Amino acid sequence: MTDFGHFTGTRPVTGSHVLDQDRLNSWLAQHLPGFNGPLAVSMFKGGQSNPTYQLSTPTQTYVLRAKPGPVAKLLPSAHAIEREFAVMRGLADTDVPVPRMLCLCEDESVIGRAFYVMEFIAGRVLWDQALPGMQPAERAAIYAEMNRVIAALHTVRFADHGLASYGKPGNYFERQISRWSKQYQASITQPIAEMDQLMAWLPAHIPADARDESKTRIVHGDYRLDNLVFHPTEPRVLAVLDWELSTLGHPLADFSYHCMSWHIPPGSFRGIAGLDWAALGIPLESDYIRQYCERTGLASAEALQADWGFYMAYNLFRLAAILQGIAKRVEDGTASSPQARASAAGARPLAEMAWTFARST
Repeated sequence: MTDFGHFTGTRPVTGSHVLDQDRLNSWLAQHLPGFNGPLAVSMFKGGQSNPTYQLSTPTQTYVLRAKPGPVAKLLPSAHAIEREFAVMRGLADTDVPVPRMLCLCEDESVIGRAFYVMEFIAGRVLWDQALPGMQPAERAAIYAEMNRVIAALHTVRFADHGLASYGKPGNYFERQISRWSKQYQASITQPIAEMDQLMAWLPAHIPADARDESKTRIVHGDYRLDNLVFHPTEPRVLAVLDWELSTLGHPLADFSYHCMSWHIPPGSFRGIAGLDWAALGIPLESDYIRQYCERTGLASAEALQADWGFYMAYNLFRLAAILQGIAKRVEDGTASSPQARASAAGARPLAEMAWTFARST
């Protein structure tokens, strides 16, 4: 079957992820136009956060995203699937490709947690950012399309699409550093010294451009290759998925997060550091930055690259905090996939890499 988002294939629904299919079927019959059972439910493999299900009927396939099961201990502000629904609905008539939002259920009595249903997008999901098996021209086209789509997101006039109150104005980096520091501290399984150093260093080294509130945009928060669904044969994005971390914020934080792959070696996180980019047809990071700056006008490439060490340190710190949250859920027994343990192990090396960037600035 076709991959969906960063989910590869489906599996039976087990444990805390089991849904009451009868109650779900009844609710969908009342709230999802065109729905006709019987309903079959399976769970997408992969993903560490909000459980994601495939809903199949004799005539349609849907996707359901829910908060974790009732036994999960949710960190503050995490798993806000209502926000995912709101931002994708708001972006529906923009140049940002998103699935159609079909219905939202905030009544937790239906299946024990809030959820929403969206259309299923059939297409390619490309996991490895080295894009094995492709020709150089194909890789170049995929990277150009990723650049185009994130630039499109960062040029959306969000207030015109009902998203003026989607996030808090101002002090984005200060608030994010504080948020992820608290999330890390709430998730510690084994202390990481570099995280303590970064929590002190980052607030004191925010660049002037990162404080410019006039540049506030919708930020995805996890924009990367395997959160995109590409057309089956064309280098064209059909849908951007997994908006759990989206908000109003600074677009350069979002874009620099996307660029971390140039610095992360191949392996668990499928980075491209150390590869022969020219031979592969993958752009140099500096060229990719220039393309984005030309598309958006948000900064000059030279100014952005001058502050690049801070942005890399910030994003690696943030990702390490996210992975530490997964490590805590593994320890608590509530992680939503068997891949969670491997992902959790990445927190320490990413923190170490972040501190290396911080010391080099």
